[in-house]
Amino acid sequence: MARNLRAKIPASDTLIVHDVNEATMQKFAAEAKAAGAGANAVEITDSARALAEKSDTIITSLPEPVHVKHVFHSILKPGPLPTLERERLFIDTSTIDPASSKEVAYAVQAPNHGRFVDAPMSGGVVGAEAGTLSFMFGASSKTGALVERVKLVLAHLGKNAWHLGEQGAGVSGKLANNYILAINNIAVAEAMNLGVRWGLDPKALASMINSSTGRCWPSEVNNPVPGVVEKAPASRNYDGGFGISLMRKDLKLAIAAAQESGTPLELAATARGLYDAVDDAHPGKDFSVVYKYLQEISR
Repeated sequence: MARNLRAKIPASDTLIVHDVNEATMQKFAAEAKAAGAGANAVEITDSARALAEKSDTIITSLPEPVHVKHVFHSILKPGPLPTLERERLFIDTSTIDPASSKEVAYAVQAPNHGRFVDAPMSGGVVGAEAGTLSFMFGASSKTGALVERVKLVLAHLGKNAWHLGEQGAGVSGKLANNYILAINNIAVAEAMNLGVRWGLDPKALASMINSSTGRCWPSEVNNPVPGVVEKAPASRNYDGGFGISLMRKDLKLAIAAAQESGTPLELAATARGLYDAVDDAHPGKDFSVVYKYLQEISR
């Protein structure tokens, strides 16, 4: 994401970065300089607060709600941020629950520190590297200028940006989408395992599915059978991609949000139990490793 952002923003702009991984920041800055972006193209800071003090647009991407709250607490607790010519825009691309997102938004906007927008992304590691991510965001529609400003920023990071409604709508939409993804991934893994055990060729089966009503992202792009899709994690021992722990986290958040709104999710408990078991058996792997787990327990 940062590479694509640096490549697309004006050469005169400075991209200020902060990460808990010091080595990664240093490597990124060195790569930008080697690519001819200029000595001041990337600036490293030692804290999120220092970054926010100098920036009018702040993009955060963190694993879980507790991390988002911690980072924004570190930004806002010391007191008012220095005034800049342009109102600060905080865009959080993390996938967290709507309640936590609204809590952080209030902490930012109530004291007039700037505007907060929830903009979780979809597309995974491949999309981040290729600059083809899709974003769904929640932002006040009272002023069209804010929505357009968000879209312009996100265009530097991906190819799609959907405004789903007021603040909190972005994370709500993302959790709904990932609930479908969680269920589809299991269904594809089960169907492919069933077909292979029946003696069907997995590539032929996948080709038929992807030309028929079973077509979906886990079957077409992230097929769980090794060798069916060359660039899928399954073809490299399930390394990379969307980690099983992240899917567990997103499913947990979707279930909690559904319970808060009194919405039934009939398949959720079964799916959550399966992902828990798969993560225990194959920690650190892409979530399509569900297929391998099903093979193991069906022997």
